[in-house]
Amino acid sequence: MRKFISYYGPYKGLFAAIIFCSLLLALLSLLIPIIVRHITGTLIVAEGDMVNEVFRMGAVMVAIIIAQTGFALVHDFKGHDMGAKIERDMRRELFSHLQKLPFSFFDKEKTGKLMSRLTNDLLELAELYHHGPENIAIHVTQFIGSLIILLVINWQLALVMLAFLPLMGIYSFIQFRKLSVAYKRNQELIADVNAQAEENLSGIRVVQSFAAEDHERKKFAIANENFYKGRRSIYKHEAYHFTVTEYFFAQLITVAIIVAGAYWIIQGTLAPTDLLIFIMYAAYMTRPIPQLAFMVQQYQRGLAGYRRFREIVDTVPEIQDANDAVPLKVTKGKVTFKDVSFRYQEGMEDVLSHINLEVTPGESVAIVGVSGVGKTTLCSLIPRFYDATEGDIYIDDVSIKEVTLESLRRQIGTVRQETFLFAGTVMENILYGNQNATEAEVMEAAKKAMAHEFISSLPKGYHTEIGQRGVRLSGGQQQRISIARVFLKNPPILIFDEATSALDDNNEKAVMDGMKELAKGRTTFIIAHRQSTIKDADRVLTLEKDGVR
Repeated sequence: MRKFISYYGPYKGLFAAIIFCSLLLALLSLLIPIIVRHITGTLIVAEGDMVNEVFRMGAVMVAIIIAQTGFALVHDFKGHDMGAKIERDMRRELFSHLQKLPFSFFDKEKTGKLMSRLTNDLLELAELYHHGPENIAIHVTQFIGSLIILLVINWQLALVMLAFLPLMGIYSFIQFRKLSVAYKRNQELIADVNAQAEENLSGIRVVQSFAAEDHERKKFAIANENFYKGRRSIYKHEAYHFTVTEYFFAQLITVAIIVAGAYWIIQGTLAPTDLLIFIMYAAYMTRPIPQLAFMVQQYQRGLAGYRRFREIVDTVPEIQDANDAVPLKVTKGKVTFKDVSFRYQEGMEDVLSHINLEVTPGESVAIVGVSGVGKTTLCSLIPRFYDATEGDIYIDDVSIKEVTLESLRRQIGTVRQETFLFAGTVMENILYGNQNATEAEVMEAAKKAMAHEFISSLPKGYHTEIGQRGVRLSGGQQQRISIARVFLKNPPILIFDEATSALDDNNEKAVMDGMKELAKGRTTFIIAHRQSTIKDADRVLTLEKDGVR
C-alpha cells in the first residue's frame, strides 16, 4: 500500500485540493435538508409575514447549489487530470523497466499480454487513483454527518434505519468476494484476447499464405468467447449486488422509516416535518451501499491491474550492471571465451558446454555447425543478451560482467537474418545506429552498405515511409538498411547472424559486398551455412555439443 500511495507524491497539492473539494461537496449536501426542515417546520407555521425569510432561505439553497457545482467541477476535472498524470507516470515506469529486462523474460511472455498491462490495466488504475479517495471522502462524510443529524432529530427512528445496515453490509461483502474473483479473471482473459489478436496481426502474411484464416478465426473465437463469459459473470454479480441493495434494501429502509415515523407521529412524539427530513437523510446514509457495486468494480479492476503492474516492475532483471561496473572502451577488439557453458533454465540440458575460444583483434571468424547446436546463442552471450551459466567472456581482457551494459552493447553491431525495421522513414531507421548523426553521415553509411542507389530511387528518397517492419521494401533492401544502421553505429565488434541466408543470389551479392566493407578492420563473428558467406573468413570454426574445433 505504501508503494500504491507513493504515486500521489508528485501531486500532493492537487490531491489535497481534490479531497478538500470533495469534503465540502459532501458537507454542503447535508445543509439542504436542514434548510428544508427550517422552512417547513418553522417558517411556514410561524406567525407574521415570513415570505421574505422563505425567499432568503431559497437564495441560500441556490448559493449552496452553485458552490456545490463549482466544487464538483474542480474535483471531477482535476481529479481525472491527476489520475491521468499518475497513469502517465506509471506507464513510463513500466515501459522503462521493460527496456531493462533480458531476452529470457520476453522468451516467456506474450507481447499482447504485455501490451494489455501497458494499456488496459493502467487505464483502470487511473480511474481508481481518482475516484477511490474521492468516493471514500464523499460517502464517509455523508454517512457520518447524516447519522449524527438523524440521532439528534430522533434517535429511535435512527435506530430503526441502522438495524437494516448490517444486513446490507453482509450481503455486500458476500457479493464483493464473488466480484473480486470475477474481476481478476477478467483481466487475465482480456490479456489473452490481446495476445491472440497481436500474434495474428503480426503474422498475417503467414496466415494468408497458408490459407489458415478459418483456423485463426476459431482460435480467436475461443479466446473471445471466454472473455465474454468472464464479462457475463461480472455483470451477473453486479446485477445481484446493485439491484438488491438499490431496489430492495434501500426502499425497504424507506418503508420502515415511513411506517415507524407515521406511528410516532400518531403517538405525537414525532413532527411530520422531521419524518420528511429523515427520509432525505436516510438516502444519504444508504447511498454509499448501493454505490458499493460501482466502487467495488473500480477497486477490483484497479487493484488487479496494479498487482499485474507490480509483477513486472518488481521483476529484477537477471542481467544488469554490477555495482562497480565501468564503461567499456574497446581499443583492440580481442574476444575471449574461457570455459563458457550456458543453459536457458535451471534443470535444462546445457546448450553450450565448456567453450574456450580466442578471437584476435580484427580477425574474421566463421562459426558453422548443425542447426540447434547453439551458434546464435554463443554470439548472444557477447553483448549479454543472455549471461553464461559458467565461465566468462572477456573483451580486451576485461570481463564483460565488469562493464556497463550500455557501453558493452554500443561496442557491438549485429546484423541478423530477420531484420527489424521500425515504421517510419529510411532516414529514421538508419539513424537508429546513431541518433546524433548528420544527414550526410547517414548517406555515407548507406553508400558503404551498398544501399544509397536504391534508396535514392525511392519516391521520397531517404524520407520515404517504409511501412510497419519495412514491408514496402524487399528482403535485400531491408538487410542493406540494417547494415547501413550498423555502419553508422561504427562498432569495433560485429556479429553477422546468417544475414544472407534468406536472400536470392543478386541480393546476397549486394549484401555481402556491404558486409565485407563493414567488416574491414573489425573483429567479426559470422554465423552461416552457405559456403559463399564464409569463404572470406580468416578462420572457420565448427561448434559441436562438446566445444569448438
